[in-house]
Amino acid sequence: MLAIVAAATSIDSAVKGMDPALQLIILMASLSLIPFIVVSMTSFLRYIIVLSILKTALGTQQVPPSVVLVGMALVLTFYTMGPVFGEMYEKAMPLIQQKQSIVSVMDKGSQPLKEFMMRQTRQSDISFFLEMTRKEAPNSPQDISLWEVAPAYMISELRTSFEIGFVIFIPFIVLDLVVANILLALGMFMLSPTIISLPFKILVFVAVDGWGLIINGLVQSFN
Repeated sequence: MLAIVAAATSIDSAVKGMDPALQLIILMASLSLIPFIVVSMTSFLRYIIVLSILKTALGTQQVPPSVVLVGMALVLTFYTMGPVFGEMYEKAMPLIQQKQSIVSVMDKGSQPLKEFMMRQTRQSDISFFLEMTRKEAPNSPQDISLWEVAPAYMISELRTSFEIGFVIFIPFIVLDLVVANILLALGMFMLSPTIISLPFKILVFVAVDGWGLIINGLVQSFN
């Protein structure tokens, strides 16, 4: 129900007076948007991109498996988004108990999700999409719709994720260069530096508690 609350805030307010059967159809249709909401409008986006870049930087082909990374990102997403989902539930439940229209419930319940995304989004990205859709600037953040914040949030998250990934990549690249120079000095031209550097990268990563450092940094990176 928490994800459903955020699914249809852009529906026109005139829909509020529609037949209950049509409202039920809207509710069922919004179920198909749950995967899109989880992947694109929560912290899952940053987690999965950074973890995928980390796997590439380590140079391991199948370890950890992709399903493990997705599961880890999903668990961390629920941990990070827990307070937001709680606020969404608290705002939506009174309206549900009052048997308000589904559109009203979705509009009210999606406010915490929009506020979360706006805290993570760069002002320049939001301004770009507002200029494309509006002739006049909104008077307050409350006037900005969820679907105007969502694309700006996704762009900001992509940029932030790749910035974090770049920082993660640097020590592994340095280690690869060191191993390659050593092999070159020893005259081992036919031996792939990747084969030699992989165990050293794993050793260094484990020695500094790399998983703990990266996960802690990711969790704390959200405002």
